Amino acid sequence: MPRRLRRVAMSEKNERLIYFAGSIRGGRDDASLYHEIIKLLRQYGSVLTEHVADENLSSDGEVLTDRQIHDRDFEWLKRSDCMIAEVTTPSLGVGYEIGKASEWGKPILCIFRPDEGRPLSAMIAGSKDVKLREYRLARDLNKILDDFIDGL
Repeated sequence: MPRRLRRVAMSEKNERLIYFAGSIRGGRDDASLYHEIIKLLRQYGSVLTEHVADENLSSDGEVLTDRQIHDRDFEWLKRSDCMIAEVTTPSLGVGYEIGKASEWGKPILCIFRPDEGRPLSAMIAGSKDVKLREYRLARDLNKILDDFIDGL
């Protein structure tokens, strides 16, 4: 069966819970890219954090209290089968979530665009618990996501 069809069939039978992380308060320049990534991730399962791609969400965050956001997001992260984080735009929150996912033994994929001119944190690049993959465009992610999901 072709890969794309296999991905859809697999998610219908065994719905994976995917925690996607991307910058919110660290900057929203990549919101449209997050939307493209989440569309790709839906082929593999249910994305718990689709709000990250909401282009109406500003860097001020959501209309919830900080405690509500923290508790909700950690509940989603605990329930998830894996974490995929876009780490090109530095974010304290995303870094914290990656640390907790690592502590809890979650499979973690971090994707990074080196051409954006920002250095990646050594805490991410140097972590043995993180699979780090570089890419240039959203369309480059199909193989990266296939390889990660197939390895779960």
